[in-house]
Amino acid sequence: MPEVLEIESYRRLAERVVGATITRGWADAYAAKKLSSPGAWARAVRGRTVTSTDRRGKLLILGTDGVTLAMRFGMTGVLLLDGEAGLEGLFYGPHQYRSQWVRAGLEFDDGRSLVVHDPRRLARVEIDPDLEELGVDALAISRRAFDDALGARGDGPAIKARLLDQSRIAGVGNLLGDEMLFRAGIDPRTPVGRLDAAQRSALYRSFTQTMRTLGRRGGSHTGDHMEARFPGGLCPLDGAAMRIDTVGGRTTYWCSVHQR
Repeated sequence: MPEVLEIESYRRLAERVVGATITRGWADAYAAKKLSSPGAWARAVRGRTVTSTDRRGKLLILGTDGVTLAMRFGMTGVLLLDGEAGLEGLFYGPHQYRSQWVRAGLEFDDGRSLVVHDPRRLARVEIDPDLEELGVDALAISRRAFDDALGARGDGPAIKARLLDQSRIAGVGNLLGDEMLFRAGIDPRTPVGRLDAAQRSALYRSFTQTMRTLGRRGGSHTGDHMEARFPGGLCPLDGAAMRIDTVGGRTTYWCSVHQR
């Protein structure tokens, strides 16, 4: 399930096509759902030279000498450059390649191809994406920006839901959200406005440490809580039963003892 760490690995892979000129682009009806038609992608990309790569949260951005191109990867999308994956081992990934799962792509004048492979059909391509709808990037967030994203004191939504709100912080998904709260010892159901100063500080430390540590390990699926992410799992810290709840519309695993 690609989150900000996975998209950053895709961005590094896409760096290899900077300077190449696009000779052909294609997108199926699923990938082109945010466009006027599947053909809009083909028309917009042909003849453009890739000049840069960027990322905002889970959105991969390719700059060109004309339009700006973007790709979203849904829950199982993987970026492939000539068959080489930007990341292997997605927790909910396909674990195999099938040509019918290629949803969109670009072909270049040097014979290479960059494609989006997604069995669940949730990946999307965009042209000149609106970045205003996205919050601060999760890999570059300061303490002040983090506090602003959480919002003022009061009730508010559950902290897990706030972490997943892409308009507040762009890039945190279900696995990263659970890992951050697991490390910070915070109940994911806690209304964000009821977190005290100590909890906010602990969560920010956990946020930044989680990004660094899981980035080094290889992705969002490498968190400390993952070994207990199944019904009947026991907390790897204290051996207590792991709870399973739906928070922010997502299945949430958390420790019944040390997360308060």
